[in-house]
Amino acid sequence: MPDKITFYAVVAADRTTDNPYGLVRRLQTDWGFTDEGLRKDFSWVFTPAIVEWERGDLGQELVEVSHEQADKIIQYFRARWA
Repeated sequence: MPDKITFYAVVAADRTTDNPYGLVRRLQTDWGFTDEGLRKDFSWVFTPAIVEWERGDLGQELVEVSHEQADKIIQYFRARWA
């Protein structure tokens, strides 16, 4: 079980945390971290997006969001992807 989970909304010029392109998360443990992105089947899969964003190599911007906001984003995608 991760010690800490940090969520990020994937946004850009025409998108905000209310209508993001995607949702990614960082799972932190005593051994390091794993980054995952939400897929259309609502599973999580490895993504390099957070590391790329930290290096300035990601085309979009990431905005840290609360766990509650992440739940709202997931509900937003459930409505859009259904």
